Amino acid sequence: MAQASKARAPFAPWDRREIAGAFSVEETARRAGHYKWTEMKLFEALGGWIATVPELDVKMRLGTHCYKHAWHAELWHKRLPELREMNPDRLTVPANDAMVRFIDAMTEPEAPEQTIEKLVGVYRVLIPHFISAYTYHMNNTSEITDMPTIRSIKFILQDEFDDWRDGEMLLQSLIDTPEEADRAAAHQARLEKIMVEAGGITGPGSIGFQ
Repeated sequence: MAQASKARAPFAPWDRREIAGAFSVEETARRAGHYKWTEMKLFEALGGWIATVPELDVKMRLGTHCYKHAWHAELWHKRLPELREMNPDRLTVPANDAMVRFIDAMTEPEAPEQTIEKLVGVYRVLIPHFISAYTYHMNNTSEITDMPTIRSIKFILQDEFDDWRDGEMLLQSLIDTPEEADRAAAHQARLEKIMVEAGGITGPGSIGFQ
């Protein structure tokens, strides 16, 4: 029989979790607000492009994907009141001015013949950065005190990976010539430079500091 006075470890011997994660409540709320803002901007971009993209298969995929990002934003909106007692809308802001410029540059291609540029911005730049930021957050927050956030991120990441795969396959089906490959690469490089300046979805430290 175990002695009543003997202190027990908080977790089973095979469980090496720690109660404290890498983020304070304030930091978690800040990141959640940036996630929500960017997911909403992506939802708006994809929804707006549906009317201008001439390729029917791309149009259908964008229609499916855009509502996923609206749902992601809703998940973050619901988490914000739980994380901190303040107006969620006040936290729903971009990480910095460079992130605003990134969204502006990503949504700049509007002409029907710029489907490649549209898809490159979303599926070769923004969504990979979402995947990185969400994965870092999930791996560094507390599995005890922040489990609702981890659960939300797991759902969101499944969508992001599925949509990244769809988008990349669409791009590969559209890029038929060396000139089109150059267009895709040039647009990706332009957007990546702005994202580097922003420091990622949540600003510097989006995937930790080296």
